[in-house]
Amino acid sequence: MGFFKKIAEGIKKTKDNISKKLFYAFSARALDDGFYESLEEALLAGDVGVTAAESIVEDLKDRVFEEKIKSPDDAKDVLKEILVDNIDYDTEEYSYPLVILLSGVNGVGKTTAIGKLAHMFREQGRSVVIAAADTFRAAASEQLEVWGERAGVRVIRHSEGADPAAVVYDAVSSAKARGTDVILVDTAGRLHNKKNLMEELKKICRVVERELPEADFRKYLVLDATTGQNGVAQAEIFSEAIDLDGIVLTKLDGTAKGGVVIAISVELELPVLYVGVGEKIDDLIPFDAKDFVDALI
Repeated sequence: MGFFKKIAEGIKKTKDNISKKLFYAFSARALDDGFYESLEEALLAGDVGVTAAESIVEDLKDRVFEEKIKSPDDAKDVLKEILVDNIDYDTEEYSYPLVILLSGVNGVGKTTAIGKLAHMFREQGRSVVIAAADTFRAAASEQLEVWGERAGVRVIRHSEGADPAAVVYDAVSSAKARGTDVILVDTAGRLHNKKNLMEELKKICRVVERELPEADFRKYLVLDATTGQNGVAQAEIFSEAIDLDGIVLTKLDGTAKGGVVIAISVELELPVLYVGVGEKIDDLIPFDAKDFVDALI
């Protein structure tokens, strides 16, 4: 299945949620206040968020005025351009060795995302090792072992309660010895102990930067799309501890709140890099802004 079709199917619930409201907005005879109010209401229905929705509507008003646009159909094309501009980021291609650290609260799908990323890199011909650095959740390492077997990659794990940074140190040492291309790091997500968790993430980052300074080191936050605007608040918490490079958005197929993609990009100025659109091992796909907007509107 092509990426566009996967995205289209993945955001079907979101599209269904806002399509009637968008249809109503663009059925207007004139680009008046009523039109803009209806459009903002449609965006909010998809969980775009107040800040992003207001910003997008204001941008559209400016473009309509500057370009002397009269018809709602022409305004729709401009809206698509504005949405793409808001969520399309130029991100550097990976270089190797590559370290990807995934952070996020418990239950968002970090472990599954790591397994699917491992599969993706293996399909590209890259060697991969996984660092099971969530040593506080009993089932985390076992889950990663299962995903490691499915993806055909090694998993470095310690006993429950071990120092997560020590797990990462061993994974980096193993990768250096074997010339491994990609290190994927799973981390804990116990926000009830926020201070300790943030210090732990900082320590893991220091280990990577000290032991593998030549690595392309990316720090991603995993968010569950079904939480909608709560994801924005989570991103703000994690960005206090580490410099986030982007978002992995899971469970996009299970929500009518897919507009959170736009909220994240506008409010946090972070690119959404991968989206989860199903249960299969190849259902974590690179995010394409144009495909997303074309499928949504």
